[in-house]
Amino acid sequence: MLHGMSITPEPAVERSADEVNDEIRALWRRSGGTLTGEQREEYQRLVTEWATAVPRPRSAA
Repeated sequence: MLHGMSITPEPAVERSADEVNDEIRALWRRSGGTLTGEQREEYQRLVTEWATAVPRPRSAA
């Protein structure tokens, strides 16, 4: 029996698409252009996060 424990996951910190894209680029650089199985899983997770990321507000030019 669970008492006082929530089974609802904590909300993830929302990152901008630019931040996630930087992480994707770094993953590719680290991999040397060939992803391992584990890196492919990370890449897929990052691409999904990127697709739903909050756009970073553009500064007025």
